[in-house]
Amino acid sequence: MHLEESGPVDPAPDLNWQDSSTLRWTEHPEDVDAAFDRGEPLVGVAVIALALNHADAGAILPRVNRALESENAETRRQGVIALAHTARLHRTADRRSLDLLRGFPRGNEADDDLWTFVPHRQLPWWLRLHHYLDHLTCLFRNRRQG
Repeated sequence: MHLEESGPVDPAPDLNWQDSSTLRWTEHPEDVDAAFDRGEPLVGVAVIALALNHADAGAILPRVNRALESENAETRRQGVIALAHTARLHRTADRRSLDLLRGFPRGNEADDDLWTFVPHRQLPWWLRLHHYLDHLTCLFRNRRQG
């Protein structure tokens, strides 16, 4: 029996912008850009997938920023999650992402992953202050209970 060569097999399905289950395969920044331009309601899901699937944080962060700036609250929330994944997987964030994140409530996923995975000297003062105060509050509570 002879097997014919058929070339590389791509396990990722075509992106279906009506069904978020296929968007987890998003790995091309230009697909996300086009989705933003078309006003796709599930573009935030694609930004998260891009953060998980793409090897270059420099290509991911502009799309994360676009999600963080979105008029849609759900897309903004997904942008925070995508920033958290980028911090965890690539150990970085850009200044624009951090500036945009400052407008979000503290204690979100990105705050925690930035603090955990990005060198603290690269983080802005307001994020360091948040975590230092949170740490002091925990220490104070533990002393009062002990």
